[in-house]
Amino acid sequence: MTANTKIWRALEPGGRERAIAEAARMLRDGGIVAFPTETVYGLGADAADTAAVERIFAAKGRPADNPLIVHIADTGQLDALVLPYGELASRLMERFWPGPLTLVLPVRPGAVSPRVTAGLDTVALRMPHHDLALRLIAEAGRPIAAPSANSSGRPSPTEAAHVIDDLNGRIDGIVDGGPTGVGVESTVVEIAGPGSVRILRPGGVTAEQLRETADEVLLDPSLGLGLPSVSLQPGEEPSASWREDEAAEAAHGAPRSPGMKYAHYAPRGVMELVQGEPSAVRAYILEAVEEARRRGERTGVLTYEERAAGYDADAVIACGSLARLETAARRLYGSLREFDARGIDRIWAEACPQTGIGLALLNRLAKAAAHRIVRV
Repeated sequence: MTANTKIWRALEPGGRERAIAEAARMLRDGGIVAFPTETVYGLGADAADTAAVERIFAAKGRPADNPLIVHIADTGQLDALVLPYGELASRLMERFWPGPLTLVLPVRPGAVSPRVTAGLDTVALRMPHHDLALRLIAEAGRPIAAPSANSSGRPSPTEAAHVIDDLNGRIDGIVDGGPTGVGVESTVVEIAGPGSVRILRPGGVTAEQLRETADEVLLDPSLGLGLPSVSLQPGEEPSASWREDEAAEAAHGAPRSPGMKYAHYAPRGVMELVQGEPSAVRAYILEAVEEARRRGERTGVLTYEERAAGYDADAVIACGSLARLETAARRLYGSLREFDARGIDRIWAEACPQTGIGLALLNRLAKAAAHRIVRV
């Protein structure tokens, strides 16, 4: 436990240079610091310092077998971190770095703390597309291991206030650089063949964009994007087979990248993801809301601008537009936290198309709902 978390307001006059200098010094001294990237806020530590990395796990309550992404500021740092990699990895770096793409590559023995890789022989690496983050990493003078700066399982932070809500007093510092841009985490890929990549976690770089560089783009089966299809009446509890149970999770073994195995992004209220034709989805949610109200529960609906007027609940939140899913991705985690702020007990979320960034958005919605998914 940290007695006082230092908060640097990097957007204030003179605040940027002071934040970079002091936060970098804190990282070099074994501290853990939250900082903005273009995706979400990360919680950073020197990737080679096991004691510092262990503080990340403790502060977040993060499972020990969940590996961390290592952030770099320059490709010149790669040789000290990874073993030789192929032409496709180089092309992906040239195309998407800096940016929201994480590459899983063979780790050079002893290059990072074993806590970063969770005992795997690979390491997840990315170069963020955010000037403050890049300057902080460069000033620290070492690769920075950084998962999202939230309590494990909670919605990821897209502004400093979210970090303060979750981790104030548990970490050494927070660099407030304003809201993030993409709003969901980076896409994580591994090289599956000479011209093939496999998406382990969808994110800010879409499958369609990856296909411009790779001959083949595969989706890892563990993503569960062939979402469960069941019919339930509003208020009916799902059977055990409807949920992604612990036995099925364990069968996947140790996760090969962050975000593969554990439930994430969840609001405090019980959330259900609903798929189907818009009229059927609306009818199901409206009936479910009424059932919950009769039980005395506060209700919420997570929807899109085009459909929000069709709902009546204690909180109806449009996270963005179906016509511009990047807006929904940007606002998703803030919307989930808004339900918490308004004391909502039960939430129904509408699904979205799987194209473009919708793939990442649907993945996050499914995990936020702990795979409580209904097709109507």
